[in-house]
Amino acid sequence: MKTYFKIISLIFLILAIWGCNTKTKSSNSIDENRKSVEMVTDYGTVVIELYNETPLHRDNFIKLANNGTYDSLLFHRVIKEFMIQGGDPDSRKAKPGDNLGNGDLSYKIDAEFNPAIFHKRGALGAARDGNPERASSGIQFYIVQRGVQNDSLLDQAEIRINKFLADHYAINDPAYKPLRDSIQEARDREDLARFNFLNDSLNKMAMTYENFERYSIPESHRKVYKSIGGTPHLDQNYTVFGQVVKGLEVVDSIAKVQTGTNDRPIIDIRIRSVRVLK
Repeated sequence: MKTYFKIISLIFLILAIWGCNTKTKSSNSIDENRKSVEMVTDYGTVVIELYNETPLHRDNFIKLANNGTYDSLLFHRVIKEFMIQGGDPDSRKAKPGDNLGNGDLSYKIDAEFNPAIFHKRGALGAARDGNPERASSGIQFYIVQRGVQNDSLLDQAEIRINKFLADHYAINDPAYKPLRDSIQEARDREDLARFNFLNDSLNKMAMTYENFERYSIPESHRKVYKSIGGTPHLDQNYTVFGQVVKGLEVVDSIAKVQTGTNDRPIIDIRIRSVRVLK
C-alpha cells in the first residue's frame, strides 16, 4: 500500500511540474513567436517586431509586406520630436508639391487597444482618420520618434488622452444619435454652414462629457516615457502594433530632414522594401 501511495504522489508531482512548465511556455509564447519585418529606407534599415496582441494589424501588415505593397512608397509626413509617417499609396508616383496623406485602401482595421501596449519611443502605430470607431487605416502607419518626457508633460498628456476619450464616447452615446444623424444629413447635402453649427454643438457637449472611465497613465508606462521617451497623448486612441528593435537611429535621421507644406520632406524619402524576416 505504501508503494502505491508513493507512485501516486510521484505522478502528481510530475503532472504539477509539467503544468508549471506548460503555463510558463504559454505565457511567454506571445513574445517568443513574434514576427519581425525589415524596412529598408533611403536612410537605412529598420527592423520592427510585430505584436501578437494586435493580430488584425499584425496580419494586415504582414500581408502588405509580402505583397510588396509598401515598396517605393514615401514617408510623406515627418515631424521632428514626434513621429515619421508613411504608407500613403498615392505617394508612389507623387510629384513635388502634391498633397499627400489622404490615400488609403478599400478597408479599415478595427481598433485593437491593449492596456500593456503604449506609444513608447520606436512604437509602430496605425494612422487613422476621425471615424467614430477609431478604426485604423488599412495601410498608413507611423513610427514614434519623440524623446524623454517629464511628469509635467505626462500630466498634460493624460488630460489630452481623456479629452480624446470624452470625444469618442460622446460621439457614440445613443442619446446623441439624433444630433449625429443631423450632422450626417448636413454633410450629405453639402450644407457646410449647418454642418459646422451642429458639429460645434456636439464638440461642446463632448467638452463636458463624463460618462466614461477616465484613463490614468500607469506608473510603469511613466517610467518608460521618462527614460526613453514617446508620445503618450496618443495612448488608447491610436492602435500600437509593433516596436522598432533595430535602426532607431534611422528613424531619428529621417525625423531631422527639412520639410515643407503639410510636413512633407522637401526631398523624397522612400521606403525601398518591407520584408518579413524568417
